Amino acid sequence: MKCRSVACIWSGAPPYHRITAAAVLTRPPTLYTGGSDGSIVWWNLSGTDSDPEIKPIAMLCGHAAPLADLGICFPIVDNSSNVKVKSIPADHGALISACTDGVLCTWSRGSGHCWRRRKMPPWVGSPSMIRALPTNPRYVCIACSFMDAVHLFDQHSVDLVEGGEASLDRESQYRKPPKCTVVIVDSYSLTIVQTVFHGNLSIGPLKFMAVILSLRILQSVPILKDPTLGGESGAGLHKSSSHLDTTIWEDGLSEGGLVVSIATHGQFFVLVYRTCCIFRLLASGTAIGKISFVDNHLCFEDGSIHLHIIGGMFLEGNDASSMLRSEDPCDITEENFIVWNDRGSAIVYSVSYLDNLFNFQPLCEIPAVSHPHDARLSISFIQLDHYLFRIESVCFHMEEPLLWKPLVTIWSLYQQHDDNRKLCPQCKMVGRGGLFTDSVVGVASFHKSEGHGHDVGIEPTGRETELTSQKSTIPSLEKMNNICRDDEKYSFVRKEQVVSSSMVISENFHTPYAVVYGFYSGEIEVARFDTFFQLQESHGQSPCVEVDSHASKQYFLGHTGAVLCLAAHRMVGNSNGWNFNHVLVSGSMDCTIRVWDLDTSNLITVMHQHVASVRQIILCPPRTDRPWSDCFLSVGEDFCVALTSLETLRVERMFPGHPSYPAKVVWDGARGYIACLCRNYSGTSDAVDVLFIWDMKTGVRERVLRGTASHSMFDNFCKGINMNSISGSVLIGDTSASSLLLPIIEDASLLQSHFKHSVKGITLSNTITTNISEPSTSQAHVNEGSSMKLISTSSSVFQGNKHPVKCSCPFPGIATLSFDLASLMSNCLKHEFIGNGGDKQENTHMREPGTKTLKPHHMTADDGSDLNGTLNSTIEGHDWISSLERYLLQFSLSFLHLWDVDSELDKLLITDMKLERPQKFTVSPGFQGDRGSLTLTFPGLSASLELLKSSSEFCAMRSLTMVSLAQRIVSLSHSSSAGCSALAAFYTRHFAEKIPDIKPPSLQLLVSFWQDESEHVRMAARSLFHCAAARAIPPPLCSRKAIDHTKLMISTNSKRANEDGSSNIENAYRDGLDSDTPPETPGDSQVEECKILAWLESFEEQDWISCVGGTSQDAMTSHIIVAAALAIWYPSLVKQNLAMLTVHPLMKLVMAMNEKYSSTAAELLAEGMESTWKECIGSEIPRLVGDIFFQIECVSGTSGNSAAQNPAIPVTIRETLVGVLLPSLAMADIPGFLSVIESQIWSTASDSPVHLVSLMTLIRVVRGSPRNLIQSLDKVVNFILQTMDPGNSVMRRTCLQSSMTALKEVVRVFPMVAQNDSSTRLAVGDAIGEINNASIRIYDMQSVTKIKVLDASAPPGLPSLLSGASETTVTTAISALSFSPDGEGLVAFSEHGLMIRWWSLGSAWWEKLSRNFVPVQCTKLIFVPPWEGMSPNSSRSSVMASILGHDGQANSQENTKGSGDMDCLKVLIHNLDLSYRLEWVGERKVLILRHGRELGTFQL
Repeated sequence: MKCRSVACIWSGAPPYHRITAAAVLTRPPTLYTGGSDGSIVWWNLSGTDSDPEIKPIAMLCGHAAPLADLGICFPIVDNSSNVKVKSIPADHGALISACTDGVLCTWSRGSGHCWRRRKMPPWVGSPSMIRALPTNPRYVCIACSFMDAVHLFDQHSVDLVEGGEASLDRESQYRKPPKCTVVIVDSYSLTIVQTVFHGNLSIGPLKFMAVILSLRILQSVPILKDPTLGGESGAGLHKSSSHLDTTIWEDGLSEGGLVVSIATHGQFFVLVYRTCCIFRLLASGTAIGKISFVDNHLCFEDGSIHLHIIGGMFLEGNDASSMLRSEDPCDITEENFIVWNDRGSAIVYSVSYLDNLFNFQPLCEIPAVSHPHDARLSISFIQLDHYLFRIESVCFHMEEPLLWKPLVTIWSLYQQHDDNRKLCPQCKMVGRGGLFTDSVVGVASFHKSEGHGHDVGIEPTGRETELTSQKSTIPSLEKMNNICRDDEKYSFVRKEQVVSSSMVISENFHTPYAVVYGFYSGEIEVARFDTFFQLQESHGQSPCVEVDSHASKQYFLGHTGAVLCLAAHRMVGNSNGWNFNHVLVSGSMDCTIRVWDLDTSNLITVMHQHVASVRQIILCPPRTDRPWSDCFLSVGEDFCVALTSLETLRVERMFPGHPSYPAKVVWDGARGYIACLCRNYSGTSDAVDVLFIWDMKTGVRERVLRGTASHSMFDNFCKGINMNSISGSVLIGDTSASSLLLPIIEDASLLQSHFKHSVKGITLSNTITTNISEPSTSQAHVNEGSSMKLISTSSSVFQGNKHPVKCSCPFPGIATLSFDLASLMSNCLKHEFIGNGGDKQENTHMREPGTKTLKPHHMTADDGSDLNGTLNSTIEGHDWISSLERYLLQFSLSFLHLWDVDSELDKLLITDMKLERPQKFTVSPGFQGDRGSLTLTFPGLSASLELLKSSSEFCAMRSLTMVSLAQRIVSLSHSSSAGCSALAAFYTRHFAEKIPDIKPPSLQLLVSFWQDESEHVRMAARSLFHCAAARAIPPPLCSRKAIDHTKLMISTNSKRANEDGSSNIENAYRDGLDSDTPPETPGDSQVEECKILAWLESFEEQDWISCVGGTSQDAMTSHIIVAAALAIWYPSLVKQNLAMLTVHPLMKLVMAMNEKYSSTAAELLAEGMESTWKECIGSEIPRLVGDIFFQIECVSGTSGNSAAQNPAIPVTIRETLVGVLLPSLAMADIPGFLSVIESQIWSTASDSPVHLVSLMTLIRVVRGSPRNLIQSLDKVVNFILQTMDPGNSVMRRTCLQSSMTALKEVVRVFPMVAQNDSSTRLAVGDAIGEINNASIRIYDMQSVTKIKVLDASAPPGLPSLLSGASETTVTTAISALSFSPDGEGLVAFSEHGLMIRWWSLGSAWWEKLSRNFVPVQCTKLIFVPPWEGMSPNSSRSSVMASILGHDGQANSQENTKGSGDMDCLKVLIHNLDLSYRLEWVGERKVLILRHGRELGTFQL
């Protein structure tokens, strides 16, 4: 399981976000907006109904291309049932997104986490629209088209409407009908389940689509954008839709001209044109009415101002009409329709149709925005409950079409009245929001630097609080215009302060040490983190951590255009005539590439190999041969790719001839090829993807592939690069390329292949680069004036591709640090150092033949000889490793801790744990989704807390990481134990106490780490489980007591939130959740069982699965583990029948031998056997024991002596079965267990490991619960002796050592079993038996047979002395046995009757005995007087106790007279005293001891 915690570093300037798609969810109220850069912003609606507030919570990063559409789906809906949308709980909805590059993502509502990220096959085309199916919203209909030059122009067109006329002229150039595809996709798996249409549309390009349910016929309606092209529709799913489509178009074209949008609702179908709307009946297609806007202010032309309609939609909801109608005629079907123009002005109409009469009337209007007319706008509307959101995107920089600002205004649909009780013509704006409006203003960011004259922050406008100032009054149009006019400055920054590219420098380092920003002004800024791990230059000194280095920032000036790409490279060889080691490469819009020295901040060279903007810098991959190991690729908008050498500082190869800009370029260094994927746009045909394969060494174009073959080959290239990549990613080195651009390969077989092909002998790469001047040798350089020596730590220190911190930049200005818990907790550094022992080995990526590197205290040459001697001591090496590991943990905690929640804890972390708060950076939490997708909260504590309040998965992962790291630091250094304990306690308990409404951690996610490799992770997961269990019990398992407790907590938190002025909207949502909880009805057990079983078998609705990289099997097994743990530890909080319903799935899970969960299941089954499971499966225990023995034999192989075991089954499972589960099963059912192991003697091979396991289990049972074996002591001894049978030499040879150990343990624990000093005789007495039927068996250990039976029954007359005793009364018989030192006799002591028996026979007697089993009477009988302090209880009825008439004995008999024999036997076994011992103190004297105390010495 993967546990990756993400920290996001924001640049300080708000990201620019041009909205291209939007969607809403109602429970809780949520808005999603998709941008042209591929980002999705998650907005939450909070506040009161009269004063709502919309805030951005997180950015969802899963796309690298413009968002085509967003939709709402229900991935967990059962497709076997015909469920309608209205019957599905609204809070089960999820967001599905599609970008023009064909990537689909499904996002969870609760956490914003990406469930699935998949790319559609290339034959589908580019997605353009998403529509949910009315019959089953689990499936969505996606319309795709093939982009061509016209569509590409439209995609990058800034103004959607101004380009309409030009589009009309361009589309008339078509000579071939465009191709499109309509497919149905399962939103859970993101796989195509049906292809509805694939081919050419004769009516023109597909622009709009609506999926409706009409007379049980699913119809897809394409809308023609070009009125000059008529034709029949071909996109319908049913042939009968063609005539309907043709009729609509013919009527529509004659009246309206250009169709800009369509809308459907109920019985209406609306075509929205630039100047009017035409309403039709959906069933017949008959035109019923028209609304014209020619004389309306929505369509206005005056000089340069041209206003026209750009969209319209129906208002949803059953109460929409009542919200807006002034009068409601009772017999008129009425719908509300809104239409808006390109300046954001909108009118809401009430439309109705009755008796062939169409009526409409305006209800209210929304004023237009008042941005300057030369500003570029993108306007859309969307409804959420009784609010209308106007979604605006504004661009004021005419020369920079990428700088767009989003703004969302909220308008109430409730009509207002003036003082005369007349309806107001305008809707009320009740709120608005934008990015970084309240979180970054005032937050520490990059401040003004000397000599550069600009602030990289937000201009203070003095209007930070104006967003929420619009409250109860209805603003006038003039006031609204003033607000909008001022709003163009609101939270805007100058173009020079906007980040155009960014990256994190971390190559060959365990942790990143700097963030690089490229600005639109051409400036480059390098901001280093506050702490640096370094080595002292002097020999023999320990490494140290430097804090607040004076060189924390660097600036690079020279570019005259925006910096579009960045890369950092550490030199492998020499540069001719130059002395630099670490370089920064930047590409700009000014068509130049600049190479900088990162150590000195000096410019090295300027290159002009491109004649257009430089978009990408690609570094060489690992295992690249010289001289290409110090080269990079540059990709420009001139459609050329250039190969440049940093050694020669010149262009070595040019790869021209691409038909368009190659957006995806990968470099396969192992095979020496470059693959460039681009598109061939043509005005007369659909776009075709083209892959160019170039030979890097010769510069020759090897092959050109087109169509789907190009994508297959490109994916193959990416897999090959991923196989050889140390980081496990297609992206190589430190570049500003988006981590979302190229596919993420997550294939276990590829990783295993990577391990096999990795260079052997890569040691602890704690090599620091040194300045060794040899002209003929490739070498690394470090600037002499540098204040410190950074560690050039090879990433191969960590096993496989497990890097502790992985860095990426999904979008410019956003850097992410992903901390892998498994790598941080591993001891691979220490293990590798110890294993290598300081051997001289080389890093093939960092060192070429001839390169010399310096380890902490010595230097090695090429041939492996030691130049400066070996390590001074192994201890110094361990100190270096410990310092590095501790620094990694401190760095991780500094960026992952949620500061400002507990000020006292923050102070303790700084003083005690020496953490450095990242004050110079704006850091926010996030977490990773499927295939590299990210969910990043916006800056500010409120957004971080909102994620904690909505995602139990995020709470679990972040808490697990923090507690594990804290425990790991304590194990490294006890000096910081106070801070670590406080940190662990905060994330375990105190966090929930400070913020009660945060989500409890996901129990399913926590149990998935119960078998983690790290002990600290296992302990943290179990601790968090116990602390969160009472608050996080799944609803189907909750008892009424737990539900009442949860409601009480919610009610308390809600009252506290209301007192603090929190959101009424959120409280209403929580109340809705409470109301959904059905009351627990007595006697409704069958329904409860069905719900529990359905929950145990469910796997689809688990959000945590993709968080940790799990599967559906993990979901089901984790449910079983959670249910079993709750049934054992919290039985009062779960339903009573949970244990009965869980035990059999738990047993199956044990037998499944699952690597992740079977050990945990076995532990739970063992722990709750006596208290919970025995009552449920008492009769099935022997069968379960037999199944376990069978599994053990399969796991261990056919022979107990065979070393070859099944490698597919982990050893931990076998250890858990043998050491934990089997002993608990044996203790629960001793007779059943003994019968099974006895049968194994004859049913399995003599050398089977089952016999050894049986003996080991017996040893554990004897040690753990000896009283349970009292009644079966004979069977235990007989089984042990059978494994020692000399007649079965194979079994004896296999089991002899274990058998002797087991026998000695039996003799040690049970005093009624004795062995003589020579170990030739064994005596076993009846511990419990009838008074007149007790005996002692004597065994010969050489022949392993019984040779004699001694009579140990009570003497004549003894029963009559016991008041009310019967001759068949079961009581204690033999309390202790001992052979005489010479082996000539046996002495036995019986607590019952206080008697000592002595059998005195000569040694010759033992040899001459005939082996008959007639009981032998004792030679001597001695009555033992009561000792001081003796107080016989109910289970010890002795002669003296009866004679003395103790009240205790009388009371005991009265209390047990009516009890059954079984109850009496249980009490007798429970009170059986196993502490008696007999010791010989002389030749004929024996000493009786009890609990080590001497009771008396007796002469025999």
